[in-house]
Amino acid sequence: MGYHNAGFDVVGVDIEPQPNYPFEVVQADALEYVAEYWSLFAAIHASPTCQTRARVTAWRGARDNHPDTLAPMLKQLRRIPRPWVVENVTEAVVDGTLRPDVVLCGSMFGLPIRRHRAFETSWRPFALMQPCQHHRDDLPFMHKGERAFTDAMGCYWMTNREGRQAIPPAYTQFIGAQLLEHLRAVAA
Repeated sequence: MGYHNAGFDVVGVDIEPQPNYPFEVVQADALEYVAEYWSLFAAIHASPTCQTRARVTAWRGARDNHPDTLAPMLKQLRRIPRPWVVENVTEAVVDGTLRPDVVLCGSMFGLPIRRHRAFETSWRPFALMQPCQHHRDDLPFMHKGERAFTDAMGCYWMTNREGRQAIPPAYTQFIGAQLLEHLRAVAA
């Protein structure tokens, strides 16, 4: 939604059906789809599954139950001549897989959520952001299990379960605005 709000036409790709996705969606393996169709798009955003790195998955002892899709996606994107963005949990930075250009949090955008996500891009420059605002008493932070959490992120079309793996649209609108500037500069 954030990329749409920034001015992009959006096509989603997911291996699972996404009946609530508000834009065109292709049901396919994202790695295979990007390998074959990358040239049809002005830019690519990838959000590979984070369960192999997320603290919550480790806490549940379930990391081995999920494939590592982040490293293969980064390897593939780093070879293509299109601007790209990859998002993942901050634990992917700690293990060295992701080299982020920016880490965003809901509190940076005035959202009542603590949700840190790291973004690596192929073009690198980013506007400065204010630091996290976790210390503010006027931001009532919400828990992932609440319907209010999904709504607080701005993901009103999603179910609670979908919202647990979502990126707040404010993040991708921020990234998307800078990506558009980059695309315009390259075209000029």
